[in-house]
Amino acid sequence: MKKTTQFLLLTVALLFSSTIFAQSKITGTVIDADLNAPLPGANVIEKGTTNGVSTDFDGNFTLTAQATSGQIVVSYVGYGKVTLSFNGDTNLGKITISPDNSLEEVVITGTGVIDLAEDRKTPVAVSTIKANEIRERAGNWDLPEVLKSTPSVQNIKGGGFGDGQMFLRGFDQTNTAFMLNGQPINSPEDGRMFWSNWSGVLDVANAVQVQRGLGSSKLAISSVGGTVNIVTKTVDRREGGFVQQMVGNDNYTKSTAYYSTGLMESGWAFSAMLGHWQGEGYVNDTDGQGQTYFLSLGYKPNENNLFNFLITGAPQWHAAAGSGRISDFLENGRKYNSWNFSGVNSPNLLQSGRYPGGRNIYHKPVANISWDLTLGENSSLSTILYGSIGRGAFAATQFSGGIPSYARGSNNNHNWYGVVSNFNTELNSNLSLNFGADVRLYNGIHFRSANEFLSVDSVNAFSIYNGGDYMLTKTFGGINPWNLTFNPNDEHDQRFGYDYEEDINYYGVFGQLEYSNDQFSAFFQGSASTQTHVRTEYLNAAVEGVSEESEKVNNPGFNLKAGASYTINVNNKVFANVGYYSRQPFHSDLFISDRNGNELIMPEVENQKITGLEAGYQLGGEKISANLNLYYTIWDNRTLLSDNGEDQGSSAFRLFQTQGVKQVHSGVELEVFARPTDNLRVNGFLAIGDWKFDGNGTQRTFDESGTISDPDTEVDLDGVKVGGAAQFTAGAFASYEFLPRFSVDGTWNLYNNLYSQGQATADSPPIELPSYDTVDLGASYKWLLGENDQNALQFRVNINNIFDEVYLESVSGNTAASSIASENYKGVNVSNNGRFGYGRTWNVSLRYSF
Repeated sequence: MKKTTQFLLLTVALLFSSTIFAQSKITGTVIDADLNAPLPGANVIEKGTTNGVSTDFDGNFTLTAQATSGQIVVSYVGYGKVTLSFNGDTNLGKITISPDNSLEEVVITGTGVIDLAEDRKTPVAVSTIKANEIRERAGNWDLPEVLKSTPSVQNIKGGGFGDGQMFLRGFDQTNTAFMLNGQPINSPEDGRMFWSNWSGVLDVANAVQVQRGLGSSKLAISSVGGTVNIVTKTVDRREGGFVQQMVGNDNYTKSTAYYSTGLMESGWAFSAMLGHWQGEGYVNDTDGQGQTYFLSLGYKPNENNLFNFLITGAPQWHAAAGSGRISDFLENGRKYNSWNFSGVNSPNLLQSGRYPGGRNIYHKPVANISWDLTLGENSSLSTILYGSIGRGAFAATQFSGGIPSYARGSNNNHNWYGVVSNFNTELNSNLSLNFGADVRLYNGIHFRSANEFLSVDSVNAFSIYNGGDYMLTKTFGGINPWNLTFNPNDEHDQRFGYDYEEDINYYGVFGQLEYSNDQFSAFFQGSASTQTHVRTEYLNAAVEGVSEESEKVNNPGFNLKAGASYTINVNNKVFANVGYYSRQPFHSDLFISDRNGNELIMPEVENQKITGLEAGYQLGGEKISANLNLYYTIWDNRTLLSDNGEDQGSSAFRLFQTQGVKQVHSGVELEVFARPTDNLRVNGFLAIGDWKFDGNGTQRTFDESGTISDPDTEVDLDGVKVGGAAQFTAGAFASYEFLPRFSVDGTWNLYNNLYSQGQATADSPPIELPSYDTVDLGASYKWLLGENDQNALQFRVNINNIFDEVYLESVSGNTAASSIASENYKGVNVSNNGRFGYGRTWNVSLRYSF
């Protein structure tokens, strides 16, 4: 009996041990093909069993298989399944999966320079919009309209094509860094963004990522609101392309064609896109027209090197529309154009659609060369060399005796070159280091000239300082941006009004050290930079015909960031980040006036001081995921500039500078992504902010020579709300696939706690505007064609503001509500200047992909 028992125990032990030894350990990382970034929450199942795991926040998984060999299936809702074989303990490395309806698999070049949040283990507050969603929802809009369904983002459309403005956590575009494939594209002079220069970028965008607040950017960038990374196509993995035709409201039409050879056996790849658009504009007399082009030439000689040359541009012209009194809009309708004055005495000019109020005419070709070099298994070097030349003007009709005589161009040209390089190395399995350099050289050229003679053949000009009349006998550009590109005005004696240049050179270094293990990560980032400014005066120089340089202004600055995260389990992670910036003032903050020589504002403006604190929680999973973010941003020593206008009759010029201004922006953001079924996707967000000024500012008044003309005065700003963007926003997006490849989607956005812009104080606070909400609808159908369904014909329709909501989009001024009800609109005095938002708009597109 004893021997029998021993035999049975030995048999059970052998069976148990054989089961253990039959197991295999499978590891790998699941990668999203669209962004070449880790995909959390993906399912990894041992085929034929219910044994499986989900990937963690970094896309990693470890699966203990029940057999010594077999297959695993990797899946994620909305993505194609991937089946892989294993034999014993196996590391499958990177496993790339693509969206089901994606025909574009793209290699991202310049990976070490393009700062995507997924490149760092420690998270930030971030939202990512991928190529498919951009293509379907962009329609005939600019990027800010696409981003409005992310937390703390608001888009103000403006009057004409490309005149929109984006706010991020209450900060305008001048305080948000915009990057195109690692290249900064904000104006170095004042931080502004001109979306009309980038009208074609969404046609070739692979993804757009909004990093709110501190962000993950390693570059020597000190943005206050956040960073927006635009990643375009470069080297496609396979041959293909598309042609697309779009039509929309107000006679809008757009034609686009794209083709790529894919990465050929020779290692070469070529991509090209051409497009043309035109339309009359939603606002009266805001017609526009332009082209878009994109060329990319890639070469991959071996596994360690990838080169790419890219050039893109969007030459365009469009008529502008100014804001006006609210009463004028109520009388004339939402499409009212307060700048429609050029046709008063010349209806033929207005009907020809040339200068009704003014035309923006610009062409800004951008080129870059990138090199990704792999240095062994653990190190890499990415470098991007870029350059752009901008040529264009704002052309407005000038009158003589009530008759249009010529179009005056206010030219804003530039030459901009730079290089960004980043070295990355894995010091060990837990520690990574990267460092690099960021250099930007900018030359801005500003003057006025005659763009087009309308009823004269010359114009009598006048030099303010040098004295004497002289004649403008040549014209440059008209309303054609190509003409302005290849026929710029390089003749100083054919310029008038103002004629000066500015050189802004920026030199920065940066670095990041990050530690990470299975549960914990921490990072430290730092950058240091110096920025120099020189202004050169031509027209108003002391000696006629001799240029005059200002003294060089040199401002150092630095950034410091640190943060940590802790992974509670595979689906839960918390993080916290802190940052401090010493940010150089803009060029426009340094000099007294564009019109009055090289006089510096004295005392000089000091660096702004920005402190950011943020914390977050991330919930991952296949059916539902969520991001919760808290932020607190202090923007101290800010400078506000204003003047009493260019034409004041007998009154002397005055510049008002308010220094020492502090803004405090705090808030909470919640973003939820749900996939209840394979056919239904629901996203939603809620953003609650509290943005206001803190304390007082010191206002100085300068005369035109830059001398303080009046004693300093204290301006009470304490508790004054920051205007421009809604401090409470919410939104939801839902998409349902009724039939295979036929889906309908809708977007709802709510805006509340919105205040007017303009000079306001505690004694004269900004106006609170009425809340509003909008609903957009869309539908798509894709018809598969060709052998193996490789081609597709896709139909898409978008209807924005489908319920034709009437709302005040923005107001400048702070005139309080009148006691007479008829003088108010929803509690806002109608004597204030403002603009109503667009009513119902639509676009329909047909796209053939091959």
